[in-house]
Amino acid sequence: MDLDFSGLIRESDRVVCGQATAEPVTLTEALVTQAGHLPAFRMMVGPIFSDTFSAACAPNISFQSYGVIGNARRLAKAGRLDVIPSNYSAFCADFASRRHRADVVLVQLAESGDGRLSASLSNDYVIDAARGARIVIAEINPDAPWTFGAEWPADAPIHLRVAARRPPVELPPAPLDDVSRKIASHAASLIADGSTLQFGVGRIPDAILSSLSHARNLGIHSGLINDAVVDLIERGAVTNAEKGIDAGITVTNQVIGTKRLYRFVHENKAVSVRLTSYTHGQNVLARINRLVAINSALQVGLDGSVNSETLNGVAIGAIGGQLDFVRGANASPGGRAIIALPATASDGTSRIVANVETVTTPRADVDAIVTEWGVAELRGCGLAERARRMIAIAAPGHRDALSAQLRAAH
Repeated sequence: MDLDFSGLIRESDRVVCGQATAEPVTLTEALVTQAGHLPAFRMMVGPIFSDTFSAACAPNISFQSYGVIGNARRLAKAGRLDVIPSNYSAFCADFASRRHRADVVLVQLAESGDGRLSASLSNDYVIDAARGARIVIAEINPDAPWTFGAEWPADAPIHLRVAARRPPVELPPAPLDDVSRKIASHAASLIADGSTLQFGVGRIPDAILSSLSHARNLGIHSGLINDAVVDLIERGAVTNAEKGIDAGITVTNQVIGTKRLYRFVHENKAVSVRLTSYTHGQNVLARINRLVAINSALQVGLDGSVNSETLNGVAIGAIGGQLDFVRGANASPGGRAIIALPATASDGTSRIVANVETVTTPRADVDAIVTEWGVAELRGCGLAERARRMIAIAAPGHRDALSAQLRAAH
């Protein structure tokens, strides 16, 4: 029987639930189903990869997030998602400082044979949220992997426990296409043996990882890991031997993939699911050898400014950990910060633009921009040279217009 939320949810409560594949679906589905009979409350969500939340959810639920990722786009398109523009590291830290308040926390946990609990697939903000919450409800999922680094701490209370009725959410890899393969080929030229990788969700990061099976002694220190990481480890490309810290250990904040990945990380001491303060912390990232940050964008300006958040004034992306890792890679000995994106949007417009509408990563922090047309090395370049290099990696059909816009601006 589903948990009855009557009496548990109060007027104007902020309900925080696990994000991405760590969403406690048994609990969130029950809450959404019962919402029409509950007082008005606010739901704090992260990336959504389930079908739990839709624009048809009860109108007394208001939604808030640090970005528009996955199925959160449905809520944003319906005007039901309030976005907090924040670096992921700062967003998580704000729960620890109580800047963000949590009244009710819903979390998915794994339990070991001897009763130890683990946050399993994500070691993000829910633990700090739980420490200050009025009520914490844990969904114990026997199919969730028990992961090291994400052990549930004794000072984070659990008031109610329920049994999961379905396995964890999965996110299969997207099929690769010619554009992503071309981008991957260019990006791979910037990744030397012994590099430590950070990457996000999507076709382009997957393509880049799949192009690195020939590499040697790669390391992983990332906001997430996916199924492609298992391939690299099994092929011997990832050894984590030259990272400078955490030798032999793949470090991540979230585990986002399929059952294959979940089986791989289960009770695997060579994988550590660490707190955001460690995975995204500048003092940690600066100690890693040859950290290569691989991130994506909606637009890049001719001056190198990166927009990963909005198009035409509408939020369709996120700051996420992009700036955390760009700056971390710039501080890392031998590090590289790569922004990879298709040169052309699905509607045929150029994603290389004269000026971006929102600046996610400032031009002062940018290193290399990669499209299917090549690499623009921007670090140390003046504005005129940056514009020339950016136009060179735009789609050929847009280069004349960009050059004309540049001349008009001067």
